[in-house]
Amino acid sequence: MPLVVLLAACAALAYALAALGLGRRLRDGGSAHGAAWPMAFGAVGAALHLGIHAWAGHVKGGPDLHFFAALSLVSLGMAALTLAAGKFERLEALGVIVFPVAAVWALAYALGGPPDSGNGDLAWPILMHAWLALLAYAALALAALFAAGLWLQERALRQRRITGLVRALPPLTQSESLLFRTLVAAFALLTLALTMGLVFVENLFAQHIAHKTVLSLLSWAVLATLLFGHWRWGWRGAKAARWTLAAMLLLGLAFFGSRFVYEFLLAG
Repeated sequence: MPLVVLLAACAALAYALAALGLGRRLRDGGSAHGAAWPMAFGAVGAALHLGIHAWAGHVKGGPDLHFFAALSLVSLGMAALTLAAGKFERLEALGVIVFPVAAVWALAYALGGPPDSGNGDLAWPILMHAWLALLAYAALALAALFAAGLWLQERALRQRRITGLVRALPPLTQSESLLFRTLVAAFALLTLALTMGLVFVENLFAQHIAHKTVLSLLSWAVLATLLFGHWRWGWRGAKAARWTLAAMLLLGLAFFGSRFVYEFLLAG
């Protein structure tokens, strides 16, 4: 068994144990200290997940940023951000979703026949631009989960039916705080990524990347509008969820849509 596949299998197992532990804790309504061992398994999964990309980069002679690699890296970023936020907040419900997603994409990358070559010929500013964009998307994907949870909570309160998943979510004020803190982080990362691109990419509006640039700028504009609307007019709840999902969709199309077209539809 290739080392990358072995690492992916071990990472997926650790992620699965973390999700199962957090799910059981949610079901039983455990104490705040009961999340320690599942989060520890999550950390092991993330470390092994990182090892997959480190080893693949070593073998390929540079970082791999192809389609499945990018999805795997985004899921790794989501897992890492969940672990970091979990140090300060109770995020069991988030971990139950994020860790299985990370497990699936780690396995998909290891088993999906990644390209033989990496991106070792790219200059470090271009690589930094790509890393920042992927991390921005990871933060934005987490924000979308927070937004969905916040929308469910507000709907349940209006209907006076606080049961099931809604009961497992953090308090409403905490959910809203997490959402907008994550959005600010995603906006900052995306701003840095776009700035790096404008400064170091010779022609950011070249024909083969013009659509990616335009979609990324649109995502940035949607995020900026949402954050301004929250600050100025108090936008939250369903409206915040819709704007967050729109920004995530635009950024996803910018990065993954073009890669899917080039690597699969136009590969022949």
